Amino acid sequence: MTSTPLFIQMHPADNVAIVVNDGGLPAGTVMPDGLTLVDRVPQGHKVALTPIAQGQAVRRYNVPIGYALQDIPAGAWVHERLLHMPPARSLDNLPQATAPAWNAEPLTGYTFEGYRNADGTVGTRNILAITTTVQCVAGVVDFAVKRIKAELLPRYPNVDDVVGLEHTYGCGVAIDAPDAVIPIRTLRHLSQNPNFGGEVLVVSLGCEKLQPERLFPAGSIAIQSIAACVINTRATGQFDTNNEAAPDVVCLQAEQHVGFMSMVDSILHSADKHLKRLNARRRETVPASALVVGVQCGGSDAFSGVTANPAVGFCTDLLVRAGATVMFSETTEVRDAIDQMTARATSPEIAQAMAREMAWYDAYLSRGSADRSANTTPGNKAGGLSNIVEKAMGSIIKSGSAPISGVLAPGESLRGQGITQGLVYAATPASDFICGTLQLAAGMTLHVFTTGRGTPYGLAACPVIKVATRSDLARRWHDLMDINAGRIADGEASIADVGWELFHLMLDVASGRKKTWAEHWQLHNALVLFNPAPIT
Repeated sequence: MTSTPLFIQMHPADNVAIVVNDGGLPAGTVMPDGLTLVDRVPQGHKVALTPIAQGQAVRRYNVPIGYALQDIPAGAWVHERLLHMPPARSLDNLPQATAPAWNAEPLTGYTFEGYRNADGTVGTRNILAITTTVQCVAGVVDFAVKRIKAELLPRYPNVDDVVGLEHTYGCGVAIDAPDAVIPIRTLRHLSQNPNFGGEVLVVSLGCEKLQPERLFPAGSIAIQSIAACVINTRATGQFDTNNEAAPDVVCLQAEQHVGFMSMVDSILHSADKHLKRLNARRRETVPASALVVGVQCGGSDAFSGVTANPAVGFCTDLLVRAGATVMFSETTEVRDAIDQMTARATSPEIAQAMAREMAWYDAYLSRGSADRSANTTPGNKAGGLSNIVEKAMGSIIKSGSAPISGVLAPGESLRGQGITQGLVYAATPASDFICGTLQLAAGMTLHVFTTGRGTPYGLAACPVIKVATRSDLARRWHDLMDINAGRIADGEASIADVGWELFHLMLDVASGRKKTWAEHWQLHNALVLFNPAPIT
């Protein structure tokens, strides 16, 4: 990192810029353009480039991120306590599909080694997932997974892992409430993620509200075997042993189970059959268009929208040009840029769907006496982000410049909505774990996660590539961050350089040729279902 005092101005019309230097800059520092700092300004925080009068807009990304609560002299530190946050933009009269046509040239010839599935999807990993219908069975499943890994998995070298889809859903949920469908369809679609190879193994308690036949209704995967199992356990407490598919559901309350180990042995018996089928699978060369990538940020700072997110956005455009599917999410971090997003929609219907998801979330927050401003964390503010408006402007850059060709409501899947490629807005809360869970349910097979403050975030169901926004973070967390986008601020690499680096790393990780640091250390965060329904 250079000792020369530096700041970054995102747009010529901006009246603030952020300080680049590690540790920030002291008062009295003279910048290369002659501006003298009148305050100490921490790294990533804003400095006024010109005098800003009380009530005047403070502009970053050429967007008003707030209005000055007092006169601010040139060279002053501009922080959240000096700003009044703008109100949320109205969802009426939004531009709809008004952006100029995207004439980017198709990107051809790029491939990766993936696992083809019968439904046409392609996995990046070959994993046995065990679905749980209720939290009550989580301890038993966790115990069984440990035994499966120790006793069975070594026999099946082509299977990457065994994962219990544990969650916090239980019978306290008002299961017939209007929004209760969200966690149910999320869990259903999680079970069908392409990285699980079409194998569905369910562990049920027996008395729960979310019965297996409700989780997988008629027409969904494995319904014949599930219905047979449920009927038999209700009638006699026994599985139909003549039905080879029946063990796809293990019901812990079935009378056949005498003692804890009987339950665990039953799960292992069922898992063995699924592992045999998964072990027969082999990677095949497939086009890059088969990738399904989710992009997300967490522990964001002011550099997120300067380095890592623009590099991810550049890579997003490469992926869309290659025919892949990319999802961006985090509703409260899109809300303040909704007019920019609806303008990029491929049709008025797509624009209206985005606005509809924003309106639903506005109402959801309002029921809890909150608004979008509750999003920003102390860490975000310590990293230079004054409010959600500034954070949103840096967040949406992950979406690149491609047209938005699809919208998913929380818990919906790409395949279920007939979406096979392009840039998609998958509506989710901004919570890292809920967003990751919902993107997995949508069909994500590879995850990209940018961070400025730092997080060891990882998912067991798919690889997570972590991108550091600052070189200081990348140096300190050298064995947790996969890519250092801080080199952009340091002047050592361009946005395009890092974007291409990320693109090639994605193909290597998707092929199994490289592991992410989260995979190396087996750092896996819990799945968290989004449940806006009441708890009784």
